[in-house]
Parts: sequence; structure tokens; C-alpha cells
Amino acid sequence: MYFKIKRLMDFTLSFLAMLFLWPVFLILAIIIKIDSKGPVFFKQKRVGSNKKYFYILKFRTMRAETPKDMPTHLLQDPDAFITKSGKFLRKTSLDELPQIINILKGDMSIIGPRPALWNQYDLIAERDKYGANNVPTGLTGWAQINGRDELPISLKSKLDGDYVKNIGLKMDVKCFFGTILSVMRNDGVLEGGVRDIEIDKEIASSKENRSL
Repeated sequence: MYFKIKRLMDFTLSFLAMLFLWPVFLILAIIIKIDSKGPVFFKQKRVGSNKKYFYILKFRTMRAETPKDMPTHLLQDPDAFITKSGKFLRKTSLDELPQIINILKGDMSIIGPRPALWNQYDLIAERDKYGANNVPTGLTGWAQINGRDELPISLKSKLDGDYVKNIGLKMDVKCFFGTILSVMRNDGVLEGGVRDIEIDKEIASSKENRSL
């Protein structure tokens, strides 16, 4: 029953957010286009509820000429590929704003486990232990206010499991306001290439374990 209420709240709040934030979207889109060549949005294949794939939306923070198939930490100078506006967007988490569109479409919820990359096999497998792949993924969640990018897969998955155990209005409200505080304090954010290195490590580890 709560999931139906949750979806109704997601749609209502994301619709209202789009009504109020469209000027911000427009301003950021103009800044991104002026700052560097390339599309305004960046799309990435992610794993949603019940392991259904979807494409998450973000504001583009890296240059269009960035090698697409090379992990960021293998680039000679990762910082050279992050745009000036991209550094600001990443630091403030404003690059995540377009996910309001994903929420409107029903790909995601406002609160829930962050959607894993399609090839983060270890994270997906670990979340299976806690049933965290069976609930709507979110723009933010319990793990995000308890460590965010700094968390190892095992702890991140356990926190996602704690969210599943306690899912409800009280938990979602706690995550929502906890996120506001975390963003204001800039907690758990690994800047630029460092954040991508952590993702690349998880992917590399997943691929290695998968080949064993």
C-alpha cells in the first residue's frame, strides 16, 4: 500500500519541482553550453527496481572529447576533462537535478537505494542479499546520508538493506531532510576523478570476480 502512496508523492513532488525549478534548469543548460561543446544532458545505463534497466539523466560535467571507453583514473589528466561548470555542478550535486525527470517518468523515486551502474555486478549481487534490488531506486537514500561516495560496497548494501527493512513515510522523511543537511555540509563527496576512481574500482572488482 505504501508503494502506491510513495509513487503518488513522487509524481506530485517532482511535478511541482519541475514547475519551480525550470528556470534553474534553463540557466544551468545555458552555462553548460557556453562552457563547452556537447549535449546538456549526460545519459547513463542504470539498474532500477527489480533490476530493470533505464537511462539516468544528469547535467553533463565532462568535455565531449573525453574518451568514452576509458576509466577516468586511466586518463593522463582527469581534471582536464571536467568542465569549469562541471566542477561546480558536482560539488553542489546540481548535476543530479535532471533525475527529477526520471522520477516523473517512474524510473526512480525521490528516496531509495541509488541505482547501480549496469556493470556494478558486486554491488547488485550484494544488494540481492538484502532485497534492495526489489524496491524503487532513488535520487537519494539512507546510504547517501551515511557516507555517500566514501562507502565500500558491503556497507553501502547493508545500509540499503536497513532502508528496505524500515521503508515507510518516517524513513523517507528522515532521508529527505538528512540529504539537505549532507549537501549543505558537502559530506561524503569525492571530487572529480577521485569519485570516478571509486566507481571504476567497483566495476573492475565486479568484472574480476565475474571471470573467476
